[in-house]
Amino acid sequence: MKAAVVHDFTQPLVIEERPVPDPAPHQVRVRIEASGLCHTDIHAARGDWPVKPNPPFVPGHEGVGIVEAAGAEVRHVRVGERVAIPWLADACGRCDHCVSGWETLCTRQHNSGYSVDGAYAEYALAHGDYVVPVPDGIDPLDAAPLSCAGVTTYKALKVSGAGPGTRVLISGIGGLGHLALQYARIAGAETIAVDVTDDKLALARELGADHVLDARVHDVAAEVQKLGGAHAAIALAVSNASFQAAYAALRRGGSLVLVALPAEGKLELPVFDTVLNGTKVIGSIVGTREDLAEVFQLHALGRTRVIRETRHLEDVNTCFDEVLTGKVSARLVFDLR
Repeated sequence: MKAAVVHDFTQPLVIEERPVPDPAPHQVRVRIEASGLCHTDIHAARGDWPVKPNPPFVPGHEGVGIVEAAGAEVRHVRVGERVAIPWLADACGRCDHCVSGWETLCTRQHNSGYSVDGAYAEYALAHGDYVVPVPDGIDPLDAAPLSCAGVTTYKALKVSGAGPGTRVLISGIGGLGHLALQYARIAGAETIAVDVTDDKLALARELGADHVLDARVHDVAAEVQKLGGAHAAIALAVSNASFQAAYAALRRGGSLVLVALPAEGKLELPVFDTVLNGTKVIGSIVGTREDLAEVFQLHALGRTRVIRETRHLEDVNTCFDEVLTGKVSARLVFDLR
C-alpha cells in the first residue's frame, strides 16, 4: 500500500510502499477513502511539541473509509461499514476520566497519526471500539474534516457555555474556525468572526457571522467591548497575540477556550483582572466518540457545511507549505478513492 511517512523531523515526508496490515483481534483494517490535513499533522511531522512522535510513523487523524477486515473481538462495527478514525485512537476505558465521559483526558490514551500510525495511507488499522460510524449520505470528503476540525470546535463550543442570548467570538476562520462559527450559530449565539486574511473574512460573512473584524485594522478587544463583550471566545488562531486579544474581548464572567497549539504558545494572564472579572480560561482538546457522533448527525441533517479542497497524497509536502503560508481557504483533504 502507499503511505506518507515521517522518517526525520527535519526532512519532507516520503511516499513509500508498505505491506497492507492485518488487524489484531481488537482492530479493524480500514480502506481509506479520505484523509484530512490538520495543522497538528504538521506539528507531528516536525516534532514541534514537547511530547514527540517516534519516527518512522504515518500521520493523519481525520481518516474515513470502509472497514475491510475485522479482528475476532470487534463487535462495534461490521465489515463494509464506513467509519472515521479520529485523534483518539484508544484509551484505557477504566480510569475516572474514561468512565465519566472525558476519555480524551485519559493519561493512557493513544493518538492516531502520533503515537500510532494514522490515515495518510491507503489502509490503516484502528481499534474497533474507537472508530466512529459515519451515517449514510455523508460524503467521506466531508466526514474527514468533521472527524477533527468539526468535533474539536463542537466540543469547544460545548464547554464554553455558548447558547441563545450569548455573544461568541471565533478567533481564526479557517479549517476549524469556519465550523466553529456554524456551531455557534446553531447554538443560537450572536457571532463575532476575527481573522487577518481577506478570503477568510469573506468566508465568515458568507457563513452568516453577525460581526466580522479584521485584526489587521481593528482593535479586536475594543470593538467587541463596544458590543458588550464576549460571553465566550474560542481561540483557534495559531498566534499568541490572538490569545491576548480574545482574553481582553471577554465580558465579566466570560470564558476563553484555548484550542490552537502554537509551537511556542504562551498566554500571560493578569491575575487581578481574572479574579475580579470572574474570567474562566479553559483548555479544550478534541472531543469524545459521542461528540463526534453528534457532529455527524448535525451534518447529516444539513446543518453544517464543510469548506474543503481535495489533493493527492503524493503532494503532501506541498500541501503542508500551502497550510503554513495561509493559502488554503479552510481544509485540505486527501482523496484516496
